[in-house]
Amino acid sequence: MAATTAQPMGSLPSGLGICTTAPDIFYLPELVFGGLVWILVASTHVDPPNPLGWVMFVSVFCFVLTFLWMIIFAAGGHKNSSGWAAADFAYHGLAAFFYLSAGVDLAFITMTKKGGTLKIYQIDIAAVVFAFVATLLYFIHAILSSIRWKNF
Repeated sequence: MAATTAQPMGSLPSGLGICTTAPDIFYLPELVFGGLVWILVASTHVDPPNPLGWVMFVSVFCFVLTFLWMIIFAAGGHKNSSGWAAADFAYHGLAAFFYLSAGVDLAFITMTKKGGTLKIYQIDIAAVVFAFVATLLYFIHAILSSIRWKNF
């Protein structure tokens, strides 16, 4: 029999366990795709400022909080408490909702800015795709976190 490092769904991992358990395995992809949205939107002229400002807020907010959340889990700061399992579900559900709204805003702005330069348009399209990938990752993380919270 092969040894496994996976933990049961009713406990919170710590240390390198966050790299081997669902839903915590999604931390790094969330950081990568969220960071890509942040970089791609910031690399263009933020015009109009209101909806693209929301996209920037969501990408920076979720990037920073996900990084802090990952550090807290890796350090074992949750102490395997069911309150942290509930907070994990709540945060990732909120992040999925935020990224969905930011992705829709970004897609709408990208569609209305077709007359600009091709390079900026392609960067905006990539940012839209990565925003929806980040939305999917946060949504899957939220669903798996809710299952873990229920089994706690």
